[in-house]
Amino acid sequence: MEAKPKIALIILITIVTSVWPGPASGATFMDALDREIVLPRPPERIIALAPNLTEILYALGLGEKVVGVTNHCNYPPEASLKPKVGSYVNLNVEKIISLSPHLVIGTVDGNERIILDLLQQAEIKVFFVNPRTVQQVIDTIQTLGRVCGVPGSAQTLADRLTNRVDHVLRRTGPRKKPLVFLQIQIQPIMTVNKNTFHHDIIRLAGGMNMAAEEPITYPRISIEEVIQRKPEVILLSSMERGGRFEKARQDWLKWTPIPAVQNNRVHLIDSDLIDRPSPRLIDGLEIMARFIHPEAFN
Repeated sequence: MEAKPKIALIILITIVTSVWPGPASGATFMDALDREIVLPRPPERIIALAPNLTEILYALGLGEKVVGVTNHCNYPPEASLKPKVGSYVNLNVEKIISLSPHLVIGTVDGNERIILDLLQQAEIKVFFVNPRTVQQVIDTIQTLGRVCGVPGSAQTLADRLTNRVDHVLRRTGPRKKPLVFLQIQIQPIMTVNKNTFHHDIIRLAGGMNMAAEEPITYPRISIEEVIQRKPEVILLSSMERGGRFEKARQDWLKWTPIPAVQNNRVHLIDSDLIDRPSPRLIDGLEIMARFIHPEAFN
């Protein structure tokens, strides 16, 4: 499994202008790097520099305007057919420029800042976002909807996702919060602290993150420490269904002193649904809530 990106604690900045005044004056927006981005009109050619951004653009009905994506943009499936511009930290600037984008959308915690400098030199507009919680993912959808000229679609999608989050909260909120251990890497065993949206998902799903107070964002955890902390639920984040992570799940079942093992509460969860701050993050929240509080969804 790939190592997780380093988290930059920059809060998503709100938008400056929410309507397009017209082609003569354009519109000004403030991005997550506190930069003013002036667009003369809604962009017709957009490049997304992260899989979650590609998912958001497609969810907003902007798939036809996406002219470039990264190597890891695999959802929806048709996105994989778009021209590739490299990976998070190894972007092909020449390829980006050759696609003549009206707007490039990047992430603070995933894309190198030097790319911004190079694209600015080429007079290409770059807009950065940085959602760090489930609510900020929904806010980012609304922001990108305004920036890309589809505020109505963005509001509809945001409302639908908010209603689903509220439904989970109504089901899990009054219940006791079990201790949850989320494993995001097999070797070494790694988890997440409170400075991640994984933690926010665990919280909203009605659980307590076992590693919330760890000083490192993605700390290494020993088997002995997990046994000592006695989590009531163990979740393994994986894109594999019959491979290494299933073996890792079986390995946990050997450690019977752990309450999660005693009660058969060791589960796999699709990493794409909890690693990417996209609309599918709510899918991940709903699945995690059912793992943590199955009694609330029977």
